[in-house]
Amino acid sequence: MNIHQLSVSYEERQDRILLRLNTLDKQEFRFWLTRRMCLRLMPAIDQSVVRLEASQPGVAVPDPTSQKMLTEIKREAFLQKADFSSPFEASSEQRPLGEEPMLITDAQLSLQTGGGLLVTFQEKTVDAPIKSCQLNLQASLVHGLVHLIQQALAKAEWGFTTAAKTAAIVEPAEVPKDPAPRYTH
Repeated sequence: MNIHQLSVSYEERQDRILLRLNTLDKQEFRFWLTRRMCLRLMPAIDQSVVRLEASQPGVAVPDPTSQKMLTEIKREAFLQKADFSSPFEASSEQRPLGEEPMLITDAQLSLQTGGGLLVTFQEKTVDAPIKSCQLNLQASLVHGLVHLIQQALAKAEWGFTTAAKTAAIVEPAEVPKDPAPRYTH
């Protein structure tokens, strides 16, 4: 799957975050992220991206503090050149997971030897077979995803920040209402 764009938005009526991605071959994948899933997933993604950046060829980072600093430098460099202004192309020809977004009930993350992060999303329900989708994300896409989810979390006003900033519960900040952020790869 060659990911072309990511979009993350907070859907107030559902009180969920909608993650959408489209591919170069005109497929769209949609996922619901609940508050509980974000609380569990974001610290794991943050830890994984730190390990991913530290494992890049030619990088020797001796301690966890240096690894986190390297990750923040790489994230800032990525954000400076990323395209967050192109509109999300919602004209997909196929939706392999169906018309309704997949409700993420489980997620597994694993670093790949080639330098990517394999993310496996699953939807487990009592009365239906398990749905599953695997995303192989390079470091730049992980940085984009983290950035977009952090923006959606601020809009959701769920009262927490991701582990990249702090793991503490915080008071929700006033966030302006604007269109869903997106990232074009």
